[in-house]
Amino acid sequence: MEKKLTFKYILFDALAAILSWAALFLFRKLGLEGGHAGDINSVFIDANFWRGIVLVPAGWLCLYAIYGTYRNVLRRARLKELIETATASVIGVVVIFFVLLLDDHISTYRNYYASFLFLLGIHFLLTYLPRLIITTGTVKKVHTRQIGFPSILIGSKKKAFQTYLDLENQEIYSGNLFVGFVTVNGSIEEDLKAVMPQLGTLENLGTLVEQYHIEEAIIAVEDYEQDKIQEILRTLDGCAGLIIKITPDARDLILGTVKINSIFHSPLITINNQPMEEWQYSIKRLSDIVLSLLALVVLSPVFVVTAIIIKCTSPGPIFYAQERIGRYGKPFMMHKFRSMYVDAEAMGPALSKDNDPRITPFGRFMRKVRLDEIPQFYNVLKGTMSIVGPRPERQFFIDQIVKRAPEYLLLQRVKPGITSWGQVKYGYASNVDEMVERLRYDLLYLDNMTLATDIKILVYTVIIIFQGRGK
Repeated sequence: MEKKLTFKYILFDALAAILSWAALFLFRKLGLEGGHAGDINSVFIDANFWRGIVLVPAGWLCLYAIYGTYRNVLRRARLKELIETATASVIGVVVIFFVLLLDDHISTYRNYYASFLFLLGIHFLLTYLPRLIITTGTVKKVHTRQIGFPSILIGSKKKAFQTYLDLENQEIYSGNLFVGFVTVNGSIEEDLKAVMPQLGTLENLGTLVEQYHIEEAIIAVEDYEQDKIQEILRTLDGCAGLIIKITPDARDLILGTVKINSIFHSPLITINNQPMEEWQYSIKRLSDIVLSLLALVVLSPVFVVTAIIIKCTSPGPIFYAQERIGRYGKPFMMHKFRSMYVDAEAMGPALSKDNDPRITPFGRFMRKVRLDEIPQFYNVLKGTMSIVGPRPERQFFIDQIVKRAPEYLLLQRVKPGITSWGQVKYGYASNVDEMVERLRYDLLYLDNMTLATDIKILVYTVIIIFQGRGK
């Protein structure tokens, strides 16, 4: 159903773009230039008109995709949609006038302003009205229980049962279809057991979320179980696309940390596990693709020379592939230029250190100027990595880090990167202690993750490369 609904939004958005573009040309010909019905034919011989029929709808759809309009279409909110449509309309119309219409011959600048306002108004109306109709229909289906979101209740005592009753009996249904509950400390409220099955305990929570395709997790633990919340959040943090909500306590209500989207819904705190807005994620991904392609093209001579030197200076393959752990805990193969001798880890996994005898002479130079990282642009193009993000680690070392710093798992919210805040501030780690120390900077990045932060990290990375301060 979600794919069908997404197609509807895309179809009506494209039609709105085409109709508003055609309406603009008719408005300019008949309204601003004082033409008559017979002049309509001249519209269809205008090169800009036909150029726009192709380019304008494609541009609008790209803009909406960047905004995240076509994601999670079953959870659209009408007020938020109104604001996003209005904002996107202003941005899109400004771009259209600067790219396609600025050089048009027109009698007065007043006509430019009139054309701008007309296109803005007609495009907004033609786009928002179909969206409103589609979204209203979807919201109605959610409220009447025709559409629901598989949910899991974390907790097994009075607060959990009361939360279930609140969600089931609220005046406007929020769409939670409870698959079952998990226990936190073992004991179970019999009333809760009567309305839904027990699925397991905290130990297998992550597996249950994946097994039952859970979309929402509701945390409803007792006051004396509050110490378990961090453990629960760390477990759920690696679950892709999961919405996490938690019942507020008195302190949350007093401090005003409870924000609600509807006055009819039960008050729950939504845990924000998305460090960036959807549009920033889209631009970040687009930037990754463009910069990676540019880097592979510009650095191709360096790429070839490096490959030849590696082959000539030490026996073995040019490239080295190693399994690392990526976003949401998924393993992937990370590619590098080989900087160590073959079978360098025959005795088991080990981190590199100063004067490491496993590193080849040319490998030391590559590491200082980060030449060994160039093949990772291929990982970026594949989508397993980003240019900026916490450095990916092997599961062997992650297990050791998590024992001392469980918050490390928070880094799996985002794609790992070629360079990172921790890499810039601390450099490569040669033991687990240094990995834990470097973790501070990567967690800071997670809390301050923006496109501007990425740019700063890239600038400092380039400075480090030219200064040869890598290790």
